[in-house]
Amino acid sequence: MPTTNDIVLRPRFKREISEHNEVILKAFETSKKEQSQFIVTRLDNHVFIKFPKREQQFWTPQLHLEIDEIDDKTSMLHGLFGPNPTVWTMFMFFHFIVACLFIAFGAWAYSNWKLETDYILQIGIMILMVIIWFSLYFAGSIGKASSKNDMHKLNDFMNEVLKKTVTNYDLEQG
Repeated sequence: MPTTNDIVLRPRFKREISEHNEVILKAFETSKKEQSQFIVTRLDNHVFIKFPKREQQFWTPQLHLEIDEIDDKTSMLHGLFGPNPTVWTMFMFFHFIVACLFIAFGAWAYSNWKLETDYILQIGIMILMVIIWFSLYFAGSIGKASSKNDMHKLNDFMNEVLKKTVTNYDLEQG
């Protein structure tokens, strides 16, 4: 599960797998009955692997897999680790609000500067928005770091299912 960029808050990966996508999707469906450590949900060619509600915290990750057919013998697996979509949407909403406020106060500061009136308050609020943006980024980084073990558990579970399903599956792919 190596990532090439430490700035990524929601790590992604993709792998080519030598098995038809329906075989892999059925393996994940079967896995939800054979174990109780994870909640496995399938929608079309998407598989969502989550921790049970009792084990979830604010930033607990989930693994979203998209398994697309390339041909009769090959599939492409796209994976995305991230928090619950509701948490991620809220997190991005806060980023959007901070950016909008920064732009609005920047326009207001520019107008006041051109009108030769006081614009210190607007500049102060713009600086505050930058501080809040960095705080949001570091909060996301801390959340990602605190859930790294959970991400490894999800990744290991995915690899176990693939190992049972795919002949000659190499864990070092990717």
